[in-house]
Amino acid sequence: MLAADRLKRIVVKLGTGVLISPSGRIDTAGIADVCGQLAALRLRKVEVIVVSSGAVGLGMGALGLSKRPRELARKQACAAIGQSLLMQTWQAGFAAHGVKVAQVLLTYEDIRLRRRYLSVKATLAELIGYGTIPIINENDTVSAAEIEDEDRKFGDNDTLSAMVASLVGAERLFILSTAPGLIDFRGTGRVVPVVEKITPEIEAMAGGTTSETAVGGMVSKIKAARIATRAGCGVFIASGAEPGIVTRLLAGTGTGTFFVPSGLPLEAKKRWLAYFQRPTGTIRINAHAVPVLREQGRSLLAVGVTGVDGEFSAGDVINIAGPDGVVIARGTSSFSSAETACLAGMKSDAVLARHPGRKRPEVVHRDDLALL
Repeated sequence: MLAADRLKRIVVKLGTGVLISPSGRIDTAGIADVCGQLAALRLRKVEVIVVSSGAVGLGMGALGLSKRPRELARKQACAAIGQSLLMQTWQAGFAAHGVKVAQVLLTYEDIRLRRRYLSVKATLAELIGYGTIPIINENDTVSAAEIEDEDRKFGDNDTLSAMVASLVGAERLFILSTAPGLIDFRGTGRVVPVVEKITPEIEAMAGGTTSETAVGGMVSKIKAARIATRAGCGVFIASGAEPGIVTRLLAGTGTGTFFVPSGLPLEAKKRWLAYFQRPTGTIRINAHAVPVLREQGRSLLAVGVTGVDGEFSAGDVINIAGPDGVVIARGTSSFSSAETACLAGMKSDAVLARHPGRKRPEVVHRDDLALL
């Protein structure tokens, strides 16, 4: 495990329950403690990015609401009111250490579209280069207003933090909430210290949240850990209520669960394909094509295709599913759904004969394909 003096970049995500009391008041002492830890890491040349929840919770407190609103407009109002209060709190906390902060609000579209994804990446690099600590949150006011489809939202800041860690190439992601880690409720009843691989048994230990101000729970944290570890980033899940928790986790003395990063992280473009997209359809393949993709790392040819689900255009990101329906990969289709359905089972020379203007017969080229 990398020690603090060997780390270059980390992402720290703080949940609403850590930052705000049930009454909607900010835990200034807790935030001050976190700011002190992160400022100390910066002095050791560790670059820090914060993903902060709490805008909706703060807005609820300001408006005197005890339950998270279900109505879209009320959520927008809470987010709009609370976000300014949230940034004021972070500014005050880091100002005590002479550290400047920068607000970055993201929607899912900002990282789904390749051009905007690269723009966000470049902006974060510049902010870090100026010595600031970016404070990132989902732009709930805009995303809630423009994207009512839940599949086109991050859904929770656990997922957002994992995507940010992947985007910036962080070596560690700290997901801090009211949970002390992944608890083995079906066995020892204790926190699981290390997870080498996320298995169905590990996923079965997760549960949702009952908080009125928070979104997600251990289920979303496991999902986030899967995304980040595939990008080569180790993940800590721990309680943000514990003083000095980030420092202690790095020293190996803090309580929490560490998810071991994958040995072979996905390259940047394939990471974007795998985790930053919402596929518009599915290409079904036969049993012979599965090992060709998984084990040989080759392109998907029409001869291995058995059919399609949904409608998509050439250039759209799609899922690739085996004969059992399990999605094994994600990639950019070279053909539309109608064309792919017509080409199913054809050999490459027949594909090129059918489309004489094309130079390549691949349905999904290996450079545009990411295994899941």
